[in-house]
Amino acid sequence: MFSFIKNLFKSSSADIAQLIKDGAAIIDVRSKTEFAAGHVKGSINIPLDQLNASTEKLKSYNYIITCCRSGNRSGMAKNTLESKGFRNVTNGGSWQNVNQYK
Repeated sequence: MFSFIKNLFKSSSADIAQLIKDGAAIIDVRSKTEFAAGHVKGSINIPLDQLNASTEKLKSYNYIITCCRSGNRSGMAKNTLESKGFRNVTNGGSWQNVNQYK
């Protein structure tokens, strides 16, 4: 169980920085209100409860970084996308964490 939780939040700063450099899509899964209060420039807001219905438009991206407020919802988003067949998803944790590499 601990390894599952560890992997849920696992990402390294080097991975995130390189993925952004390589053009990864940054998907912020917070609510529209949270997103409006601050977000990573160029990120796409798809609230977690709408992610299942939005996966088709994400298929064109080679890499995807998910982010939210703390890393919890972005971890769930990563798992959701992987269950839909995506193999190129990284949980970036909080949007502030991802923002430092943008």
